[in-house]
Amino acid sequence: MKHKIIVTGGLGFIGSHVVVELQNEGFEVIIIDDLSNSSVAVLNGITAITGKKPVFEKLDLRDKPSVIDFFKRHHDIIGVIHFAASKAVGESVNLPLLYYENNLNSLIYILQELYKKDTANFIFSSSCTVYGQADTLPITESESIKNAESPYGNTKQIGEEIIRDTCKVSENLKAIALRYFNPIGAHESAKIGELPIGTPQNLVPFITQTGIGLREQLSVFGDDYPTEDGTCIRDYIHVVDLAKAHVAALKRLIDNKNAENYEVFNIGTGKGSSVLDVIKSFESVANKKLNYKIVDRRQGDVIAAYADTHKANTVLGWKAQLNLEDALASAWKWEQKIRNT
Repeated sequence: MKHKIIVTGGLGFIGSHVVVELQNEGFEVIIIDDLSNSSVAVLNGITAITGKKPVFEKLDLRDKPSVIDFFKRHHDIIGVIHFAASKAVGESVNLPLLYYENNLNSLIYILQELYKKDTANFIFSSSCTVYGQADTLPITESESIKNAESPYGNTKQIGEEIIRDTCKVSENLKAIALRYFNPIGAHESAKIGELPIGTPQNLVPFITQTGIGLREQLSVFGDDYPTEDGTCIRDYIHVVDLAKAHVAALKRLIDNKNAENYEVFNIGTGKGSSVLDVIKSFESVANKKLNYKIVDRRQGDVIAAYADTHKANTVLGWKAQLNLEDALASAWKWEQKIRNT
């Protein structure tokens, strides 16, 4: 019998790639998405890659009666991978109540339904933002959690606490929080990828949009950080590698290989790349110069953050296979495709 999995936010950037990897592994997937930051057209890309169209329900997870009804209708699911959340750091500063309502209420309503089940597996989309400016590099899972720099970051911290506390009092619920570093890239087929609405919040879509002429210039926020070239350092992970980590985490729970009923893993490459490294890499794979300029630092940016991936490699049995150039080449291929169709 196929395992039936719910993927919330499954038409988003990371969610859609996870759906592809789940279907490739034989899972039956039901996508929940409210389409507030995604497009139903992504279903066509997933179907074209995998040869199977996943079940899709448009649903606002803030609507508790709808969530209760959904779980009644899909009582045979064995797990949830939860992406559905608002995710723009700057917007969260201006609209904190929106972020707390959307990111925490939806999580609570799902957990309340899973709590009722005889057995349930839950994968949470968390973030390395919970570490803030880490005391040591690379960052291990035992690094202290800092005060969040934004309401968005705080929702990830609180979300983890809610899951941990729920697992403490439930014998049936098992959960893994995956703390992502910086997901970039697109599926090699260029049938799904990142679709930022409005001004991109992340570096790579800004780079590719500048490269294709959609934006006149890329701003690099500060070149006076205490790093080799003065720009911030991040751990950029290919979204397909990240998607495969979710499958590994889910299988760990299904197979009862988890050591505790709540676990945390860093998901990154273990390698830090500066903003200028990323720009140079893009220029190399795209074979074109990028128009960029150095501007003032941006509030809230940490100097450097990259993962110690030892736990994910050894305990989860997962390791990133693709490098920065692979990710940027796929992102560029995707950018060219969406602008030419």
